[in-house]
Amino acid sequence: MAVTKLYLIRHAEAEGNLYRRLHGWYDSAITENGYRQIAALEQRFQNIPVHAVYASDLFRTRATAAAISRPKGLEIKPRQALREIHVGEWEDIPFGQVAQQYPEQFELFLHNRPAFAVRGSESFQQLQERVCAAILRVAQANPGRTAAIFSHGVAIRNALGRFLDIPPEQLGERLPHGDNTAVSLLEIEDGRIHVAFYNDNSHLTPELSTFARQMWWRKQAKIQDANLWFRPLDMETQSQVYYDARQEAWLDIHGSMLHFDGEGFLRDAGEQARYDKNSVLQVLQGGEPAGVLQLNLRREAEKGVGYIPFLYLLPPFRGKGLGVQLLGQAVSVYRPLGRQYLRLRCAPDNRIAQRFYRKYGFYKVGQDPGSRVPLDILEKYIGFEQDEH
Repeated sequence: MAVTKLYLIRHAEAEGNLYRRLHGWYDSAITENGYRQIAALEQRFQNIPVHAVYASDLFRTRATAAAISRPKGLEIKPRQALREIHVGEWEDIPFGQVAQQYPEQFELFLHNRPAFAVRGSESFQQLQERVCAAILRVAQANPGRTAAIFSHGVAIRNALGRFLDIPPEQLGERLPHGDNTAVSLLEIEDGRIHVAFYNDNSHLTPELSTFARQMWWRKQAKIQDANLWFRPLDMETQSQVYYDARQEAWLDIHGSMLHFDGEGFLRDAGEQARYDKNSVLQVLQGGEPAGVLQLNLRREAEKGVGYIPFLYLLPPFRGKGLGVQLLGQAVSVYRPLGRQYLRLRCAPDNRIAQRFYRKYGFYKVGQDPGSRVPLDILEKYIGFEQDEH
């Protein structure tokens, strides 16, 4: 009998990877870099015959599967059993918050320990059994053929552990993580499964690789990735924290305090916090204050907009790639409310901020006619089911 080949492929870079949030069954979008990874994956498989394409039913895997299905004219066959591990009450929670509030369980999770368990989650054993069974069903349906299976990082790692006969308690040490769009190959002949290779990301340049920008997966990393978390800022007792942030940001951007309306900023923030305590948030790294994020849940809501009046990091936390995690928090708040866009204002001469927002998908849609100083209106699309990339 001919050899059955199964390519196991991790999804492209998605919001959870970029925003540093726990996304198991949470359905998230692909990043701009993720779409570039998909293009590289398509090029890799250009001359490799594939007869069938399967994917987890979540958007990030289905979007990645198009790298093979679209050029080869194949239908994507969605399978819920190929989903990532369900992390229960941790779904869509920032890594930084989980590390702060559940340090012991987070360590178990990061090292793939069998003892990991949080409320509503799967165990690693349950995940492994579910995903391996789904992979074997694909093999049975495609004897002697080649199929591509698109799944998730933890799911693929645990499946490979089973096929490589690695004991569960040793998996965290013996089997490395796979990059976004990393490819593994199973060859099945006479009922025997051989792992030909695993976690190969050779189609990605360092500029495209997610792992090239991160440290958490490196065993000997001397510098750890900085993960932020958020908690409500009490505008009754912590208003000075907010005021100081506004004042420092204004001076940094405009070079003087001309036109600064600190009391007006305080009134607006207090009103928004009274409407929803999660509208004004303190940003933290570990136990250390790192900034402020302010949302306005009512402004332009009828237009499907999630408005961000203020996004701020303290000077020691700038220039480290952390600002995108604040955008991730805004997405997490606004998307469940049905908002399709993030919108904010930015001074046209604030080149650092303008460059930051362009990098993460914002574009200019106008100018604010009522502001005391010139301000561009910037917008970012945060829907994804109709994404036409």
